[in-house]
Amino acid sequence: MRMKLVALLAAVALVAGGYVVGQAGARRGGDDSTTLPGFSEVVSLSHVNAPARTPLFPGDPAFTLTTVATVEVDGFYMQYVREGEHTGTHYSAPCHFRDGKPCAEDLDAADYVLPAVVVDVRDAVAADANHVVTKTDLQDWETEHGEMPSGAAVLLWTGCDAFWGPTLAKDEPTFYNCGQPGAKYSQPGFSKGAVRWLIETGVLAKRGALGTDTFGPDPSADANYWESYLTLNRHRFTLENLTNLGAMPTTGGWIVIGGPMNRKGSGAASTVFGLVP
Repeated sequence: MRMKLVALLAAVALVAGGYVVGQAGARRGGDDSTTLPGFSEVVSLSHVNAPARTPLFPGDPAFTLTTVATVEVDGFYMQYVREGEHTGTHYSAPCHFRDGKPCAEDLDAADYVLPAVVVDVRDAVAADANHVVTKTDLQDWETEHGEMPSGAAVLLWTGCDAFWGPTLAKDEPTFYNCGQPGAKYSQPGFSKGAVRWLIETGVLAKRGALGTDTFGPDPSADANYWESYLTLNRHRFTLENLTNLGAMPTTGGWIVIGGPMNRKGSGAASTVFGLVP
């Protein structure tokens, strides 16, 4: 009951605060305004950040948590957090990959609240940890589930988050190889053609996001990160290292992206909430 009340109050607060869904919630080619619905549940889509358990993308800064004050000694408790902006579950702002594009402080409040769809590719990824989602795959998804809304967060559910945890030997199933022992680095993701289709059809319109429960939307076969580059334009995000996507509906849900708004921030470690109808 408490979570339902929180969800209701969150929806009321968004409406009362003057949040206009507008194009973000519109069907492609349909009405350009949508009433923000009520929700029955709020779920977390973020991992808990813990230095001993949080995998870091190769080359990212070290992550440490140091206790600098305790209630017993200082009258309050506080930790010193040292991490890169892209540690753990996080969002990437357009300036992460593109010069002159918006950074965290340049984005609108509405950019952080998006309708969401979940694309379940767990079976394909279980067979091939390097699985690539194509334009045809997304078109087939729409045939089965209906048109994706404009300005949506398209969340790829790969199941790789089941292997979240500390770095192990390469012959062990890890997050870095999505459970495929012996692979140095394996990651499923979107194809460049699939991302272009999402942009051209208006699913990724002025705002929107590509999200995934891996290090990012780019498959390991793409060393140039074209999928991230194409997405990070205008007011679009990438959402990385998500978890608990099974708690979200395939369609009809929304997400709220929370996190620090650093000056000239390329993104931030985030608490991402899913709003379930």
